[in-house]
Amino acid sequence: MPDSQDRLYMARAINIAKQGLYSTMPNPRVGCVLVKDGKVLAEGWHRMAGEGHAEVNALAQAGEEAKGATAYVSLEPCSHSGRTGPCCEALVQAGVARVVYGMEDPNPQVAGRGIERLQNAGVDVSGPILEEEARALNPGFIKRMENGRPWVRCKLAMSLDGRTAMASGESKWVTGPSARSDVQKLRARSCAIISGIGSILSDDSALTVREDELKLPNAGLAAIKQPLRVVLDSNQRLQAGAKVIQSPAGSLVVHAQSEASQALSELGVEQISLPGSDGRVDLSALIQELGRRECNEVLVETGANLAGAFLRRGLLDEVIIYMAPKLMGSQARPLFELPINSMAGQLPMIITDVRAVGNDWRITAKPDPEG
Repeated sequence: MPDSQDRLYMARAINIAKQGLYSTMPNPRVGCVLVKDGKVLAEGWHRMAGEGHAEVNALAQAGEEAKGATAYVSLEPCSHSGRTGPCCEALVQAGVARVVYGMEDPNPQVAGRGIERLQNAGVDVSGPILEEEARALNPGFIKRMENGRPWVRCKLAMSLDGRTAMASGESKWVTGPSARSDVQKLRARSCAIISGIGSILSDDSALTVREDELKLPNAGLAAIKQPLRVVLDSNQRLQAGAKVIQSPAGSLVVHAQSEASQALSELGVEQISLPGSDGRVDLSALIQELGRRECNEVLVETGANLAGAFLRRGLLDEVIIYMAPKLMGSQARPLFELPINSMAGQLPMIITDVRAVGNDWRITAKPDPEG
């Protein structure tokens, strides 16, 4: 059993790792705390892919004092060389006496090898500690490493009576400014945003992260790496003037036809064809493709039809619903387009979090695997 000090410092490492919530992808968010003689020597977190990992950043702060220290790391130190060297070697070379890790690295290139290297070098290794909290830092990275697919969450806004837009399609604004700022944070932590052509034609959204709306101390860093904007356009209705392809941020248009749109090709817009058996885009193949592109977390921002399609196909890991204190009436559009005709066909969900966001409420839920 870990002692209270181990848990305390691991909690600190996990909290530090959250500073990379919006910038580390496709790498995992990791934090490290170096402790010696009951005092914190240094702290480090992974800021961005290609830059120093959490352990290396903490060791650089500590210098020679790191010898004989204990390193608390939220994720098992890596044992392979990518754009940076292996962290387990850096810890060994620094003379760290003990390493406490939050969770084992799900990356097949590591998966216990970092622990083994440390132990073979005579370093005392303990863990996992606060594993559930450590795993919560990186749902997308973990899922992609384990099965090749990203973590997919769907964001929706609704009234108290479960309506998302008027019958005409009018939907601005269902929720207030605090909820919209919170959505910007969801975008910022995502590697890709998926939307359907219907939503794009209706709103002409750019689907970008807007730094001034994030309301974060490190908003500039969070907005540096814009998510890939993915537009599902089965019948090639997207126009060349759409904001989603005019912005400098990258975009991908996915259709169900074998021929690409000539107009979009002339603009240099990337297009791929993923035809499904129903004449629409194969959503499962799309998620697999985004995993291949190293997307950890994907945000679905769309209307009831496409949101319902993702849910029916079992492709959503999480649903985030912003509920506004207003009524929109029975003629307004529903949250999901789900052709359910009996109680036996209902889709059970597990609510994992409910909290106030300004004057609105944010409900986080996930499909019940036993439902």
